[in-house]
This record gives sequence, structure tokens and C-alpha cells, in this order.
Amino acid sequence: MQSHLKRLSAAGALITLGIIFGDIGTSPLYVFQTLLVEGRVVNEALVLGSISCIFWTLTLQTTFKYIFITLQADNHGEGGIFSLYALVRRYGKWLAIPAIIGAGTLLADGIITPPISVTSAIEGLNNVPALSALFVPGNDLILAIVIGIMILLFFFQQFGTKVVGSAFGPVMLLWFLMIGILGALQFAHNPGIIRAINPYYGIKLLTTHPRWIYLLGAVFLCTTGAEALYSDLGHCGRKNIQVSWIFVKITLVLSYLGQGAWVLMQPKGTNFDGVNPFYSIVPDQHLLMIPAVVLATMATIIASQALISGSFTLISEAVSMNFWPRITIRYPSNIRGQIYIPSINWILCIGCILVSLYFRTSEHMTAAYGFSITIAMLMTTILMSYFMRYVKHWPLWLVVAILCVFLTVEFSFFVANAIKLLKRLFFVFFEIGLIFTMYIWFKARKINNRFLHFIDLKDQIPLLNALSADESVSKYSTHLIYLTKANNAKQIEEKIMYSIMSRKPKRADTYWFIHIETTNEPYTMEYTVDQVERGKIIRVEFRLGFRIQPRVNVLYRKVIEDMVARKEIDITSKYDSLNKYKVAADFRFVIMEKFLSYNNSFSAKEGFILNSYFAIKKLAQTEAKAFGLDTSETYVEKIPLVVKPVGNIVLKRVDLA
Repeated sequence: MQSHLKRLSAAGALITLGIIFGDIGTSPLYVFQTLLVEGRVVNEALVLGSISCIFWTLTLQTTFKYIFITLQADNHGEGGIFSLYALVRRYGKWLAIPAIIGAGTLLADGIITPPISVTSAIEGLNNVPALSALFVPGNDLILAIVIGIMILLFFFQQFGTKVVGSAFGPVMLLWFLMIGILGALQFAHNPGIIRAINPYYGIKLLTTHPRWIYLLGAVFLCTTGAEALYSDLGHCGRKNIQVSWIFVKITLVLSYLGQGAWVLMQPKGTNFDGVNPFYSIVPDQHLLMIPAVVLATMATIIASQALISGSFTLISEAVSMNFWPRITIRYPSNIRGQIYIPSINWILCIGCILVSLYFRTSEHMTAAYGFSITIAMLMTTILMSYFMRYVKHWPLWLVVAILCVFLTVEFSFFVANAIKLLKRLFFVFFEIGLIFTMYIWFKARKINNRFLHFIDLKDQIPLLNALSADESVSKYSTHLIYLTKANNAKQIEEKIMYSIMSRKPKRADTYWFIHIETTNEPYTMEYTVDQVERGKIIRVEFRLGFRIQPRVNVLYRKVIEDMVARKEIDITSKYDSLNKYKVAADFRFVIMEKFLSYNNSFSAKEGFILNSYFAIKKLAQTEAKAFGLDTSETYVEKIPLVVKPVGNIVLKRVDLA
């Protein structure tokens, strides 16, 4: 997104409606209907109490926590749980755990948000008198339409959203205007519904209703898009989100008040089974219902698109921060930050289809929706407490007070949603798989890095110069390039020198050592060059933001072009026959990939982590592909990882007779 759209403007606010508020904006389609189902006996106490709970949840959870507090945790304009983690990770090593759990649970609920939104929209066709017999919630026709929309939605991800993205804002503006106007019309018929804003009715409902815990779980659905709202901060900017939210919240509250007013105006004893108040308040249902359903469907598709894009961004950040194996990441357009991850795309697609087939109706989906988001919100609250205390330097008493409020609210929602666990075992396995993968990858990298041995690079200069000049050793490459993990520019891994000198010595005219530093900023793209031994040993340091993919081949070529233009190096081939015709020299990358050596004797915990790590690694991209290196100029060298060599071997020699 262009930076000028992050400043407060009408265009920025319009785009914000299309990108940020899709998920939370489509919640009126199913939230109040779910409350009526869970409450069973529909009366004034249920209606007023439900709307009161919704209003104060939107006020406390969405407005206060996310719009006013969490949006302040912008990492150079970017949001999301990994952006927040990048800001606070220096204040506690254990903070990686809430970051991993939050990211895993947020991704897991990504497979239910698109089906529940689209299904609830399509089910609205049941309210068209001429179509009511055809479109029965849960029947094969609705299911086929929903799955068809899902497949098309995920299929078009590979082309990017540049073409249709410009229409997102206007469509969502129409959507919010529609839900606000429909709600206002019903509110005008029954203005007394405004009493529902009084928190007394919400407290009374939760303290007296026998099914209060089920109602609380349903209320939470009204704020499920708040976490995604923070994740998309980088697309629109804080000011645009905060100002747009005023309009969005007004229309949401009007919609809920209107639905409540309509319910209270129905005759006593009305059976609300299978009734969706959202569609019931549409006037002239023969004429306006189909346009309302079409607009609802478009809004839910936009909401799903934002969630899918957010999932791609989340995984991309996880890869950059060593929480996820390296996987194929593509760039479908020239819009900064817009990415496409094929493996995640089709995993989400299959998950959404399975959810649709298993639950069939939006009513059944809501029974399993929300549990993961409560966990994600709790993890964000934990990380936010560190941000408020150590980055913003807020007083301890204020941080503790805010923490107590949100932990109380979110833990209550967590308990209410925990009863859904049995209905969502499919999601639990998916969540555990995501969290397990992130945890194993993170811990294994830590173990791996413990056994990196660094040596002084300057001490190796005489040896490298001698090898380079030794014509008795056949030349391996004119330019030989290694990727190094040494953060200290004066050091190099011992294993790199072993690779160059031992086995078959690798003679070259110039040795390059490339180091990549992932910064806490999202879009940094800088590099430095240190000619340790001019023309012979050169170290290049790339400083890349955590949202930039390290395409080393492309970046290195840019460095070479710059250095040639500055006349710092000559890349003409050193071979006499080729030099005569000014042919460019050859370059070769050496990638060292580790495998777990049999010569290890480690603890059960480390053994489990490392064995799991290498099992996952087999499914991941190769290092060469992950760094964007052409196979024709890359050599992969296998290196055994020895964590703890097998010791105490008692071997007795027996002399021959």
C-alpha cells in the first residue's frame, strides 16, 4: 500500500473499510441469530441483555483495547502479533511462547471464518419467498454454492488482488450503509430499544440466565475480527483505522439495535427457530432481498480475502523470524507486501471446504467458532503488557489495571468458548500442528545455534591468500560465495573454513561472505560492503526487514552491479582465453545443509526436538531455493550436526595370535 494512503484522508478511510473491517463488519449476519438460538426462550430480558453485552464488548474489547491501545504498538507502521513480538522480544526470551501460540491459533480460525461468513450470506436466499423452497440452510445447493465461492476465492489468490482490490472499499461502504440504514428503520419503530446500551441489562442477563455461558460465547462472535484488524495495520495506518471505526461502530450498533427492535415487535410466543433477524428486517423482501444477499456475499468474500492475505503475511513473518520452515513465497503484483504462499493457500482452501461439508449451516459453525481467537487475544494482551511497560514506559499501576481488565474479560470469553472444544476437535489438531511446528522450529534453531563455533576472520587471511595463489590446486570457482551466520563482522564459522580447506580444497580468486540480519523494522533494505582483503576477501552485510524475503541471488547481483559501477571490483574472467574477450567471471554459491549425525548422545527432550526438526525440514524448501539461488551456480554441501558426541566407548584391542 502506498505510504500516502496511510495518512488520514477520505481515500485512506475508504480503503480501510475494504481491508480492515470485513470480518468484524459481517458479524451481524450471524451473531444475534446465534444469541436467539442459545437463549432458547426469546423475551425482552434476552434481547436487551444480549445487545447490552454486544455493545460493551465492542466498546471494551474492540474500541478500547485494539483501536486505542494496541494500535499504538505499530512497528514502523506495521501490526500483527509478530510485529508486536519484534518490539518486545528483547525484554524476555519466554515471550516467543505467547507469540507462537497467538499466531498458531489465529491461523487455525482462518479455516472457519470464510465458510461461516459466506454460508450465512448465501442462506439469506431462504428469505426470498420465491426461492425459500430451493435454498434451505444446510441443503446441497447452498453447500455447492459456498464451496464453489471458496474454490474460486482461493484460486484467484495466485494472481493478487490488484485489479479487484480497488473495489473493496466502495463495496464495504455500501455494506455498512445498508446495515446501518436497515437497523435505523427498525430502531425508528421501537426507539425504546436504546435501553439496551445500559450495562445493567447485560450484567443481569449473565447473572440470571441459566444458559449464560453459552450466551457469552455467542456474544464474543461480535468482536472476532478485532485481532485481524491489528494485523492489517500496515495497509492503512492507525489514523484511518481509528476514524473509520467511528462510522463502522455506529452502523454495527444500529444493526444490532434494529434486529433487537424487530424481535421485540413480534407477537408473544413467536418461534424464532431458523429465523435470521438480519434478513428479517429487510423491507419489501420480494424486491430487496436478493440485492441484500448479493451485497452480503460480496462483503463476506472481501472479509475472507483480508483474512487469507493476513495468513500469508503471518507465515511470511514467521519464516523471516525463524518460527517456520522456509517455503515457496511468490509476489503476484508490484504492491509492496502483497504475497502469495501456495502451500498455505491450498491448506486453508481444503480446511474451509472440510468445515463447510462437516457443519453445513452457519448456525452449526458458530457453535465451533471463537475458541481460538480468545487464545490469540489473550496472547496479544500478554505481549501488549510488555509493550506498555517497557517500550511506552507507562506506570506499573496503569499497566496492571489495564491487564486485569482485559485478562478478566478475555478469560471469561475463553471459559465460555471452551465448551465448544468437543465440536471443534478438527481445529484442535490443526492448531496443535501449527503451534508444534513453530515451537519445534524455534527451539531447534536455538539448539543448532548453540553449536556454532566462530573464529577470527583476519587470522584466516594468510591461509586464504595462500590457497588462492596455489596453482597446484585446481580452481574451484573465480568467485566463491558463502552465507555466514556470524553477527560479528570480524568472525567466520569454523565450518566454513573447514569446507574451504579440508575435503577437496576450494581455490578461488575472491572469497565472499554474505550475512543477513533480520531487523525489527518491516521493510528495511540496506547493505554494507567490507573488503577485508581488497579484491580477495569481501564481506557483504544485508539488513532486511522481517517482511522482506531474502532473495540472495537478486540482492547479490545488485551489489555486484553497484560495486562494478563504483570501480571497486573487476568481474572480468581471470582465465586468459576468456579475459581476452571480456567474458564475465564465474560465481558459485556454497550452501551448507546440516543433517543429524548418528554420532550423538543427547537428552530425550533435545532428541525429540531435533528429530522432529529434521523430519519437518524434509518437507520444507531447500536452503538454496529459500534464498533464491539458481541451482546451476549453487553447490549444496552436507554437514553432520553433532550436538553431543557419543562418549564412554570402551573398545579393547585383541592382538592376533
